[in-house]
Amino acid sequence: MKQRLLTAEKRLKEIDEELMSDTVTRDIKRFRDISKERSYLSEQVEAFHKYQKTVSDLEDAIVMSNDSDPEIAEMAKEEVKALQEQETNLLDEIKGLLVPRDPNDDKNIVVEIRGAAGGDEANIFAGDLFRMYTRYAEQKGWKIQMLDENPSEAGGFALVSFMIKGDSVYSRLKFESGAHRVQRVPRTEASGRIHTSTATVLVMPEAEEIDIQINPSDLQVDTYRSQGAGGQNVNKTESAVRITHIPTGIVVSCQTEKSQIQNREIAMQMLRTKMYSTMLEEQQEKIGNERRLKIGHGERSEKIRTYNYPQNRVTDHRIGFTIQQLDRVMEGDLDDIIDALIHYDQAMKISGEE
Repeated sequence: MKQRLLTAEKRLKEIDEELMSDTVTRDIKRFRDISKERSYLSEQVEAFHKYQKTVSDLEDAIVMSNDSDPEIAEMAKEEVKALQEQETNLLDEIKGLLVPRDPNDDKNIVVEIRGAAGGDEANIFAGDLFRMYTRYAEQKGWKIQMLDENPSEAGGFALVSFMIKGDSVYSRLKFESGAHRVQRVPRTEASGRIHTSTATVLVMPEAEEIDIQINPSDLQVDTYRSQGAGGQNVNKTESAVRITHIPTGIVVSCQTEKSQIQNREIAMQMLRTKMYSTMLEEQQEKIGNERRLKIGHGERSEKIRTYNYPQNRVTDHRIGFTIQQLDRVMEGDLDDIIDALIHYDQAMKISGEE
């Protein structure tokens, strides 16, 4: 661990020298990347320096605890206890800081929620999940931007996609991708029988133009009339945009804005994000990272989390975490679940099971 910290200290000095170079300041992507690396390393080095000072102070306090003056020795013994506790806390902090950091943690995200197995009830549940995430975003002071939606006649959504913008959004919500299962009595169930349905959630880090380069000749752009709520503009002008990336077959669409130009800009943003997400998944598969579950096909058995309404219970099956506060969770109180997932992920990385 000490060697890694010394290496981080050396690299930080190198970065500071690089940032003074005209070559780096003219390269936007390079400047952004090493600035992020500096921010990450500076936390490690700062904690390392605190630890070194604490160890030095502890050695001095141990010497003083053997002083011939009883009063000085007693004060020094109290100081030794405090410094030993501080040393332990700093070691724990450093271990956490040395966990390999996801370079996308600081990014905004694009979220897609789809009703899956369960018909109308699955679409209704997709709407409930959308509300849950928007409530959570509001609590964090994040902003929501609607990208696309396909409302269900019974309520909720067959599909809804939206962007969440704010500080380190991806770091908090990146483990939400997967099949979410609900167990409850549907509003349409006359006999009071509990049904099981699923909705899938896909969370993708926002991609910028410098992350993904797209050749315009690889795109097929179609326009059509918007559907659903939207005022006088709906169904009168072809403002909705659908873009197909021919080489990959990825299709995105947007109809949330009245302007075709705005919808096209949003659709291109979605396309970059989906292509970036696909690239990340391919990289993860190559390095054998199987801990992060993918979205799957939305089958009832492919669940990452169950929301059991009769028991007011939420269970995350990946880490065996259960909380008897479903009512609060559905109002956006997700921190307990998210913190448990993050701590588990860090523990796995620290133990070398990455």
